[in-house]
Amino acid sequence: MKKTLALLLAALTCGLAACTDQAAQPSDSSAEQTELIVFAAASLTETLTQIAADYHTVAPKVKLIFNFDSSGTLKTQIAQGAVCDLFLSAGQQQMNALDAAAEPSANSETLDFVLAGSRVDLLENKVALAVPADNPKAINSFDTLAARLQAGDVLLAMGNSDVPVGQYTQKIFAYYGLDETALAAAGCLSYGGNVKEVAMQVAEGSVDAGVIYATDAASAGLTVADTATADMCGQVIYPAAIIKSTAHREAAQAFLDYLSSDAAMSRFAAAGFSPAANAGG
Repeated sequence: MKKTLALLLAALTCGLAACTDQAAQPSDSSAEQTELIVFAAASLTETLTQIAADYHTVAPKVKLIFNFDSSGTLKTQIAQGAVCDLFLSAGQQQMNALDAAAEPSANSETLDFVLAGSRVDLLENKVALAVPADNPKAINSFDTLAARLQAGDVLLAMGNSDVPVGQYTQKIFAYYGLDETALAAAGCLSYGGNVKEVAMQVAEGSVDAGVIYATDAASAGLTVADTATADMCGQVIYPAAIIKSTAHREAAQAFLDYLSSDAAMSRFAAAGFSPAANAGG
C-alpha cells in the first residue's frame, strides 16, 4: 500500500512539473512573431486589409496591426510619440512634415521621424466628385458644382483642412475662384474628419455632393459625376516611409517592398489606384 501511494505521488509530481515547464515556455510561433504597426490613410482601409491576408502567406510570422485614419491625424499621432513602424499617407504634406529631408518650408516644425532612404512614392489616386444615387441637384461636373456653390444652392461635403482630400478640395476652390470661408458661412459646406466620413455623408444623401477619392467612391458604390484634373488640384500621390524609431526595421522594409510587388499592385489596381512613377523601382 505504501509503495503504491509513493508511486502515485511521484507520478503526480512529474505531471505537475511537466505542466509547469510547458506553461513557462511559449510556443515557437508566438515567440518568433513580429508585430508591425502600420499607420495608413483611411482611403487604404479595404485594400490594405486584403493585402494583409495575402501577406500572411508570405510572412506568417509577421502580424500586421493597422491604424487607419486621416493622414493629418496620423501625422499628429506620430509626432506625439505614438508607436509606429510604417506610415502610408494620402498626401505629401503630412509626410513632409515628419521628414527632416524635406524642404524647410514643408517641415516648419523641423520634425525628424522618417527613416532616411526609406521613403517612396507608392501610389496615385484621383479626386472625384461623388453624388447621391438620386443626384437631387443634377450635378454632373466640377463646373456645375462651382456654379451651384457660387449661387449658394448646394450642400457639399469635404474633408477638414488637415485632411489631404480636404486640401485637394481647397485647391479646387482656388482653381474656380471660390472662397471657402464665405461658402461655409453661407451654409454650403459640410465637413468630415477623414475621407470615409465624407463618403458616408454622400451615401446617406445628407449632402448634394462630396469631394472624395475615386477609390472610396468605388468601394462605397457611389456615383462619380466628375474627376479632377491635375490642373485643378495637382497629382494625388501616396508616399510611404519607415518611421526611424521602429524596432523592426527589416520587417518594415520587407512589407514596404511587398507593397510595390506585382501581387500587391494588382490589389491596388483592382481598387482603382495606380502605381506612382517610382513605385517598385
